[in-house]
Amino acid sequence: MRATVDRAGLDPQGRLPKVQIRRVRKGDLAKVRDVMEQTFGDFLERQLGTRPRQAFGGAQYVHHRWLMEPWGCFVAEEDSSKIVGAVLAVTWGTVGVLGPVAVLTNYHNQTIGQQLIRAAQDFFDENKATLHGCVTYPTSPKHLYLYHKFGYRPKHLTAVMSRAIDRGPARVSTLAKAGVKTPVTARRFSTLEEAKKKAALVRIHRITNAVYRGMDLAKEIEIVDGLALGDTLLLERGRDVIGFAICHSPGVSEAPAGSLYVKFLAIDPPQKKPEHLEQFVTIIEGLGQELGVQRVILPVYARYWTAYNVLIQCGYQIDFTMIRMQRGKQEDYEDPSDLVLDDWR
Repeated sequence: MRATVDRAGLDPQGRLPKVQIRRVRKGDLAKVRDVMEQTFGDFLERQLGTRPRQAFGGAQYVHHRWLMEPWGCFVAEEDSSKIVGAVLAVTWGTVGVLGPVAVLTNYHNQTIGQQLIRAAQDFFDENKATLHGCVTYPTSPKHLYLYHKFGYRPKHLTAVMSRAIDRGPARVSTLAKAGVKTPVTARRFSTLEEAKKKAALVRIHRITNAVYRGMDLAKEIEIVDGLALGDTLLLERGRDVIGFAICHSPGVSEAPAGSLYVKFLAIDPPQKKPEHLEQFVTIIEGLGQELGVQRVILPVYARYWTAYNVLIQCGYQIDFTMIRMQRGKQEDYEDPSDLVLDDWR
């Protein structure tokens, strides 16, 4: 049954109904998805003047994130019967990623969003995440102020960029045309034997740890592999893994309809040559051609300036921007020359 946006009723004494925050259960998943679609559909309708057919363009967040991190998913339940809000939170090792957060429109201004965020913050603290982050709409003072209450500071923009897939032969990188030849290849994580998957995860952790101490994407890679949400590409030079990209393909993943979406990509900092990223992007586009999608979506945090410039050179254009907000370790750990594409939505 779809969650509705009926106005919150009053009890016989004229008081607002009691709202309880609890962890998500399996039977909640469809209702949580509906609450998020309804809430963000309402917001986008107010912003754009027209309601999108799908708030997330067909991308799905709830089911696999709950399977990956059930202890970080919470709902706000009215009178133990109706779900009126929800939050998803995951940990990438020492990095806690908050969101989406959704509260049905007619339940706004009752501190429900704050209670949900507080529950997620407690989850981060329990798991000793040293850096907490989220993204929100840079044009929404209400969203910015909500996260500010919890100590999140606005940082730089995240540009969600895309490019239409060329039909016919795969695009040749401009750096390759210029005579830059670096012998790199790519393998799919899903094709590896179990022992080799474990070894690959160890190598990937070394890469993410070099980007930010303690960052670990193993759970993201394993859920994509286990549920066939897409695949993780391993960029190799010889026998060494020098980069990886977690790719979602359309279906029940975070990829919008008709698009291949890269949730996280990193090239080992000692190997961070722009030609490596450009060649990796070309390989990802080749995967998109193979899957028959129309577009490749690549998110890039603007502080990673070298990566942003490479995407521009590859013909990617900005679809929309979000603003990254952080709390915890306040020093700017991001090196502008790091070749990282990540999305904290």
